[in-house]
Amino acid sequence: MAKAGDYLKDEIRHMDIGTERIDQLVDAFSGMAFQSRNLANAAKIYRRMLEDKDCTVILCTAGSVYSAGLKKLVYQMVKNNMVDAIVSTGALVVDQDFFEGLGFRHYVGSPLEDDEKLRKRHVDRIYDTYINEDELRVCDDTIRKIADGLEPRPYSSREFIVEMGKYLDKNAKNRESVVLEAYRKGVPIFVPAFSDSSAGFGLVSHQWKRPDRHVSIDSAKDFLELTRVKMMSKDSGLFMIGGGVPKNFAQDIVVAADVLGRPAPMHKYAIQITVADERDGGLSGSTLKEAHSWGKVEQESTQMVFSEATIAVPIIASYAFGSGAWKGRKEKNFNGMLEGRKA
Repeated sequence: MAKAGDYLKDEIRHMDIGTERIDQLVDAFSGMAFQSRNLANAAKIYRRMLEDKDCTVILCTAGSVYSAGLKKLVYQMVKNNMVDAIVSTGALVVDQDFFEGLGFRHYVGSPLEDDEKLRKRHVDRIYDTYINEDELRVCDDTIRKIADGLEPRPYSSREFIVEMGKYLDKNAKNRESVVLEAYRKGVPIFVPAFSDSSAGFGLVSHQWKRPDRHVSIDSAKDFLELTRVKMMSKDSGLFMIGGGVPKNFAQDIVVAADVLGRPAPMHKYAIQITVADERDGGLSGSTLKEAHSWGKVEQESTQMVFSEATIAVPIIASYAFGSGAWKGRKEKNFNGMLEGRKA
């Protein structure tokens, strides 16, 4: 009879942006058509974001791209000052990155496997990737322990993720972690729907045991803090992987600043990688041209790329890394500025 270990054998290998020469491919794409040309344009816009010393780069991530092999790539982007702030879904930050920071792994799987067999063996499937459910429960409980050790009060998700970074700084078994590196570099990570992840199970357990004095997550505080990041930035650029809440949350800070009486310019640059369709009105597929009608994004340096993220993002990030545009960038340490409340 098959056991969990029979499925959890071949680990997912994470993309390394320093190992491939991409510039010639991107240049070739520039002379082609359809999504190859769009992808080349997006890569060059991201390079310009990094070359622009006044630009704050905000990375927006959705979908299961870390478990699919892009976690190390984002870690390297943070480490090399190619990202100044992150807005993400909870699963990426907790179930996938923090999870691997604890020493666990994602494994090569198959979408054709019998899901009832997987369920009985505590193997969870993310399309063609496997993850151990028992190890996820350890992740849940670690979140609970972190919450148990904090002063009972409302926290922004950014504040709580800083505490997760502190935990990994002392206990990480895999230090190639986005959460850990962001903590070390002062890069804020915002997760507007924080409880929609492994963190939710840990916080539910924490609040169940401490009904009167407990930690809670304040999503409005998230919004205010990210708006402060915009206020502290002369210009800004969005690198959006997927869509959904992270995309809209990051775009909305332009409007929020105006509501607060502190008008800020629209995002100067924006690229989005998505396979969603704009015709159904869904947020993930809404175009950057549409966002301009809301006063969120400028039109001059934007690009939609209709491509699957594990194909497009490594090319864009590797091209920008290879260009060396990141070498002159300094740490912005928005975490430190937010904690000092200078905006």
